[in-house]
Amino acid sequence: MLDQSLYQSHLDSPVGTLTFVGSDAGLRAVLWPVERPGRVVFPDEPTTADHPVLVRAMTQVREYLDGGRQAFDVPLDLHGTPFQVKVWRALAAIPYGATSTYGDEAVRLGDARKARAVGAAVGRNPVSIILPCHRVVGTDGSLTGFAGGLEAKRHLLALEAGGHA
Repeated sequence: MLDQSLYQSHLDSPVGTLTFVGSDAGLRAVLWPVERPGRVVFPDEPTTADHPVLVRAMTQVREYLDGGRQAFDVPLDLHGTPFQVKVWRALAAIPYGATSTYGDEAVRLGDARKARAVGAAVGRNPVSIILPCHRVVGTDGSLTGFAGGLEAKRHLLALEAGGHA
C-alpha cells in the first residue's frame, strides 16, 4: 500500500508550540516542541498546509486547552504494531479528569502481566492529548515520563481537575 501524503500545521498553546501531522485518512501525530528521537517516524517530510483534518484537530485541542472540550472526535490515522494501536485506542476510555496506571490499563486490555509493554506503547503514543496518555500515572500516583515533559503533564492534569493550569 502506498503511504498517503502527510501535512503539518502548528498551534501555539500553553504547553508550547504543537505540531499536528495528518493525512487524508486522519490525524497521524501531535508533536511537542522537543521530541524524543524516534518516538514518531514519518516516511516523508510532511508538507505545511491548512488541511481539513489538521484544522479540525487544532480547533478541538484549542477548545480543550481553553477548558471547553472534554472529548475528541478527530479521525485518526494510527501507525504502529497491532498491540500499540490497541493500547493507544484504549487511552480514549480513560475519562476526562481521571487517571489510570499502566497496570490498570494492562488489566483492562486483558493481561495484568503486560504493564511494562503497555508503558512502552503509551510512551510511543503519537497523538498526545487527543489520546490522553497524560492521564496514565505511576502505581503510586506519581507522574511518570511524558513526551511533552512533566510540566506539560502537570498542566493538562490540572486543567482537567478544574484547577488553574
